[in-house]
Amino acid sequence: MGWIIFIVATIGWHLGMYGMFKKAGIEPWKALVPVYNTWLIVEKTGLRKVWFWLQLIPIAGQFVTIWLCIIFVMHFGRFSLLHHTAAVFLPFIYFPYLGFSPNEKWVGHEAVKKYHKSPTREWIDAAVFAIVAATLIRTFIFEAYTIPTESMEKTLLVNDFLFVNKMSYGSRLPQTPISFPFVHNTMPFSKTMPSYVKWVQVPYKRLPGFSKVERNDVVVFNFPAGDTIINLPDFGSANPYYDVLRTSYNGDREKLMAEYPILVHPMDKTDNYIKRCTAIPGDKLELRNSVLYINDKPAFVPPASQTDYVVETNGTPFSEEFLQKSLGIADPNDNGGHMSVYGAKGNAYLINMTPEEAELVKKQPNFKSIEPYIYNNGATFPYDNDHFKWSPDNFGPLVVPQKGVTVTLTAANIAVYRRIIDTYEHNTLQENNGSFIINGKPATTYTFQYDYYWMMGDNRHRSQDSRFWGFVPETNIVGRASLIWFSWNGSPRWNRIFRSIK
Repeated sequence: MGWIIFIVATIGWHLGMYGMFKKAGIEPWKALVPVYNTWLIVEKTGLRKVWFWLQLIPIAGQFVTIWLCIIFVMHFGRFSLLHHTAAVFLPFIYFPYLGFSPNEKWVGHEAVKKYHKSPTREWIDAAVFAIVAATLIRTFIFEAYTIPTESMEKTLLVNDFLFVNKMSYGSRLPQTPISFPFVHNTMPFSKTMPSYVKWVQVPYKRLPGFSKVERNDVVVFNFPAGDTIINLPDFGSANPYYDVLRTSYNGDREKLMAEYPILVHPMDKTDNYIKRCTAIPGDKLELRNSVLYINDKPAFVPPASQTDYVVETNGTPFSEEFLQKSLGIADPNDNGGHMSVYGAKGNAYLINMTPEEAELVKKQPNFKSIEPYIYNNGATFPYDNDHFKWSPDNFGPLVVPQKGVTVTLTAANIAVYRRIIDTYEHNTLQENNGSFIINGKPATTYTFQYDYYWMMGDNRHRSQDSRFWGFVPETNIVGRASLIWFSWNGSPRWNRIFRSIK
């Protein structure tokens, strides 16, 4: 459908220009020559030649071309906001009207010189310019982002406000270009109404960037498992559709869809997540008793990362002052969150904290013992217990897929690659007793079309990350989190403002 609209719009635009060129005294066939036609518009309207060259700038240049067309329309004596709006949004209809209607004439420079904008029109034009400029910046240069959960604590805190650099890895062209400005995937003041329409979908394309995603970068990306959601406030990405389908409906999609409203997001409109890239394409990763190994070597441990520890005292509890000021546990009595009583003992606690905070605990006079808590229970990616008996803290080994690499497909590993083949890389996959048919042809191997990444939260025991939904395709990468520009927790956290992210 999107390609049909594109072809019709392209034909309509050039057909209209053909008629407009003829009325303007330009040989009409020249309207059909891409790029050269805008050179002739610049010449005919008396604009400086620099405007022709500015339109060749990627992305921003398209808006210069739109402006050139509006100037051309003005030389037909059409100055109203309604006519200019039609020139922007419906050129494939409006330009043929100007080109072939007997009521529309070329009026030339003199009429344009006599025209003066009203104060209202000046304000409207300024507002439109501001919206376009801000949209371009937000789409291709940087975007503000707010930390919504504790999955990256204490590297990043809830209500840290970040700048995400979209040029680091190359700005991504919008897959879904028609959407409400300045919001992501829901309308303002709504948690469920989509802010976009899917009439036009653009294939994945990324402009050249300054670097590739590197190991240990803090990255913002579109949540891969967020393509399909239960469209209710308490579900979405917080309680993913695929988790509900697997745990509560035993994979019965029809039954789930009969009970809940389902929304399918385009890839670029799934929720934004932020995690640390712990493994890049080709890396071998493994968790052994909560210690992460990359290529068989202990991985980088962010100094502000948190994990759960079991701490035992001599019977005397930690003081509230120590818990609040030294460990940052605001309410020690909530018996949850960052601290809870562990087991039946009244003097053992499960505390979520950084390695530095664990050292402070050891220095307390009532300290008796401490050890990391290991989560050996709980389902993880790829949810195939027959072949992968993994847990959140004992996981792998697993190699991250790399573009161009070929793997042999078997009944023992298809669970790892199934979603890559049929969802991220848009193939049809059929399985029959350990044999596979891809795009209608028998297959024993598969070659990856994209690079993939492994993302994990610095707060490992409070993070929904790749251990639970798998790989992040390069198509989903939004940008690199680079700077905390503001932070709030009832009042500004002054020590975090304008802090770089490491």
